[in-house]
Amino acid sequence: MHGRKWTTRVAVSVAGATVATVTTLGAAPATTASAQANPQAVPSTSAVTAVQPYAGGGQGALADVDYETWQRDVGAVTDVARPYLEQRISEGSGEKMAIVLDIDNTSLETHFHPIWEYPTPAVKQTLDLARYAESRGVAVYFVTARPGIIYSLTKDNLEQAGFPISGLYVRDLPDLFDEVSKYKTAKRAEIEAKGYKIIANIGNTPTDMAGGHAERTFKLPDYDGALS
Repeated sequence: MHGRKWTTRVAVSVAGATVATVTTLGAAPATTASAQANPQAVPSTSAVTAVQPYAGGGQGALADVDYETWQRDVGAVTDVARPYLEQRISEGSGEKMAIVLDIDNTSLETHFHPIWEYPTPAVKQTLDLARYAESRGVAVYFVTARPGIIYSLTKDNLEQAGFPISGLYVRDLPDLFDEVSKYKTAKRAEIEAKGYKIIANIGNTPTDMAGGHAERTFKLPDYDGALS
């Protein structure tokens, strides 16, 4: 496996068992199975929900996780995201909606492909969500910690992978001196300032999730911070 890190990531501790919970403010958490069997009501604009990190089927270290395991763990999260998006979009007629996606190991399979293999393939589950959202009139924005010097390369890769792109934010020189979470929060706020309601924010690290400015967040596996 080949990894590329664009920034230092924050490691978090994850329990040993594969457990996904959907947590809504003021409500008790539910397991993934129950959440799929009994989808929760779409949150109000002030509510924030989150799918908690996966532990990769009991594999805490990235060295123990192969591509198939990672794909399965990603699918466990996107299988919750899809019905949520379908319900939220169907009930949001007239709203100007957007989703925000991280890139590395969220939208593109960065870790599992060497740098010389270009273009980096899409994370199929995320691509499916993005295409569905775009087909329903929802804007698809990307907020990444990648430096601005590779903006064109990144945009070209996303396009070749098949992603719709309403906007792409990369870190320019001033942003490199800010914490990643602060930078990403500010960019989501900029998207909201354009009049969008961010109905979902999807990433794979704690820095992707922090800071609010999204109705709901979905965290893909990062295996205790080992997968950036």
